[in-house]
Amino acid sequence: MSTNIPSDLKYVASHEWLRLEADGSVTVGITDHAQSLLGDVVYVEVPSVGDVLAADAGAGVVESVKSASDVYAPIAGEIIAVNEALADAPDTVNSDPYGAGWFFKIKPADASVLDGLMDAAAYAKEIGA
Repeated sequence: MSTNIPSDLKYVASHEWLRLEADGSVTVGITDHAQSLLGDVVYVEVPSVGDVLAADAGAGVVESVKSASDVYAPIAGEIIAVNEALADAPDTVNSDPYGAGWFFKIKPADASVLDGLMDAAAYAKEIGA
């Protein structure tokens, strides 16, 4: 199985990816590996704007025809945007996990924690890719 692991992102073991944006916010979604394991995504629940989450706190749910999985906040911070489009088109998570299939944007409580997260090579090793 070929897995797409963009080199410009950070990753966590629970299969979320993080992209640091120019404004200092962090966009979060699930990896290509995660969506391929889930299969056809039929429902996505995202957190609410204004929620303040601890690192590793539950931040939503993604459901597929096979199973449901929790989505976690990979870093602590405040939710500043959510991808409302996933309510009507949850399958975007399958077709474009690193683009239009993003879940939420978080304002990090401490952006330096990103430095300690896995890079693409480490994530590839984590999943045996």
